[in-house]
Amino acid sequence: MLLVLSNKGGVGKSTVAANLAVGLAAQGQRVGLADADIHGPNQSRFFGLLETRSRPAPSGLTPGVFGGAGGAFPLRVGSLAFLLAEDSVPIVWRDAYKHDFLHHLIGSFDWGPLDTMVVDMPPGTGNELITLCDLLEGYNASAVLVSTPQAVAQMDSLKAARFCQERGLPILGAVENMAGVTCPQCGGEFHLFPDAGFGDALEALGIARLARIPLVPELALGSDTGVPVVAAQPDGAAAHAFRPLIRAAVEAARAAFQEGLAAEMSGLGMRALVDGLPVDIAGEAAALLVDEAARLSRLARADR
Repeated sequence: MLLVLSNKGGVGKSTVAANLAVGLAAQGQRVGLADADIHGPNQSRFFGLLETRSRPAPSGLTPGVFGGAGGAFPLRVGSLAFLLAEDSVPIVWRDAYKHDFLHHLIGSFDWGPLDTMVVDMPPGTGNELITLCDLLEGYNASAVLVSTPQAVAQMDSLKAARFCQERGLPILGAVENMAGVTCPQCGGEFHLFPDAGFGDALEALGIARLARIPLVPELALGSDTGVPVVAAQPDGAAAHAFRPLIRAAVEAARAAFQEGLAAEMSGLGMRALVDGLPVDIAGEAAALLVDEAARLSRLARADR
């Protein structure tokens, strides 16, 4: 599970979450996108699902479905927007209601089998983030930090990094959004926001900067029209900028799978595999499985 977060509003968490989810789905993964932004659930618009309304079914609440990622499986979207009569309805809830909804968001929507769930977090390090961290305790979850380059955004965004480190939530890496503008006339690049040394700040915290996303009209257009830019213009500059982030997420998932498989093979799972084999080959099979478990562990460590 990947929590896309920042302590700062307006830095593009929803845009990053939507395009990350599409990129993973395009890789053939089974992906769910959980919209945890209770007061501003935007993913219904990002995926052209404004008219979608969830209905109760025996397997859970029906999610929205986006089939435009180009992968083998459609992307499933869960959002409070699907439970509202209309998009203009404000959500005026105290923390107890938020706590309950987040449990329903993860547990009551019919996500089906997933390889990765991307969670679009609201700004802040308050109730929503604490609730999800409590809910995901012991599960394979990581954070993706998002910030814009200027000092005021970094000051707030990096507080989320501190939260993750103190909470023990692994950080996959960071995304610098609105990192530059390309002039449509001359093709030169300039920075709309002053760079306050975001890369240096991340390095001091031991966090990798995975992607620098340019400020381009295509990103906003994709959000408004309901087709994220990674799906709408997969060969464009904006989609290309997301590739290192998507690749890092795929590699982290592969490493986690190999690590889990190695642990299973070296423990009770290995005994189950060799149980019932003839005595003369059971020992040899067990030795081969031990070697394979060790190889998978080495691969997992290398991917990390």
